Amino acid sequence: MFGERDNYERNSSPINVGDEHDVKIEDVGRDGDGIARIEGFVVFVTGAKVGDEVRIKINSTKRNFAFAEVVE
Repeated sequence: MFGERDNYERNSSPINVGDEHDVKIEDVGRDGDGIARIEGFVVFVTGAKVGDEVRIKINSTKRNFAFAEVVE
């Protein structure tokens, strides 16, 4: 069914829903969201621009990326 590597990849996310992190926005996604990385894991941040240094809260996570919002 699933190999050891598949199991590792599913459980290797460095973030969880509700976590807060201080990040720097490094890029912009095709829908205009800012992109930050936490331990190499891509996080799309609504309303953030390249160069912003912000505190974010994780709203949802997927296998290879997550969505977050800026915490005021």
